[in-house]
Amino acid sequence: MKFVTAIIKPFKLDEVREALSAIGVQGITVTEVKGFGRQKGHTELYRGAEYVVDFLPKVKIEAAIADELLDQVIEAVEKSAHTGKIGDGKIFVFNLEQTVRIRTGESGPEAL
Repeated sequence: MKFVTAIIKPFKLDEVREALSAIGVQGITVTEVKGFGRQKGHTELYRGAEYVVDFLPKVKIEAAIADELLDQVIEAVEKSAHTGKIGDGKIFVFNLEQTVRIRTGESGPEAL
């Protein structure tokens, strides 16, 4: 089992969700987050005053998946979140040692 975390631009969320649903990912968790990478934020003008936005709004998507879905999930997120501009995001993959469905007590891949 794998745990996939993707940080993407907020306006790409619906496209990514649809792409993951199309390949059989049954559940995702979405969190609104802020951060910066290489772009290190940007400068904006508000009522004539210039100020620096250090942390940019992003969306974090998390999904626990079966090992055999990993390549499809990465490809789906990569294609659907891509804009070609700086700040498109990142995908992180972790090994998932154990999963337990609280309602039924199922564990392992059956709990996904």
